[in-house]
Amino acid sequence: MGSGDDDQTKSSGDHPVLLDASDDRWRWRRRIRQDPRKAFFYRLGVGIVGGFFILLGCLTGPFPGPGGIPLVLLGLAIWASEFEWAQKLMLWFRAQLARVRRWPRWAKALIVIAIIGCLMISLYVTMRLSGVPGWLPEPVQDALEQLPGL
Repeated sequence: MGSGDDDQTKSSGDHPVLLDASDDRWRWRRRIRQDPRKAFFYRLGVGIVGGFFILLGCLTGPFPGPGGIPLVLLGLAIWASEFEWAQKLMLWFRAQLARVRRWPRWAKALIVIAIIGCLMISLYVTMRLSGVPGWLPEPVQDALEQLPGL
């Protein structure tokens, strides 16, 4: 979009955050948005699919591996394809990410060190409460059992 497009959007009173049927670049979605009944069910489907990924992200967040935040952001991106409030929220997240990218390297390293420290403390507390996992290799179990309190 060029600057002329922005001026045209502002003068027509159209909200630039949410696409109208005539502004959509995909023909199949333009046709859906032109029929109010189809648009309702399409938006309902987008809401359900986006909500599924957000719920899945919340459920898988505490477990190791991919999940959590990426799934929540995927659900939000799906919602942002149709809902203005989700698109505004997604733009806010992008602005925050751009702000974090401008941080100095030492600040980013400090955050990573703090996160690793929190994870190590969480693992220690978990092993203190439930014991050293038996599925670990024996040398690792022996090393962990030398820690105070385990």
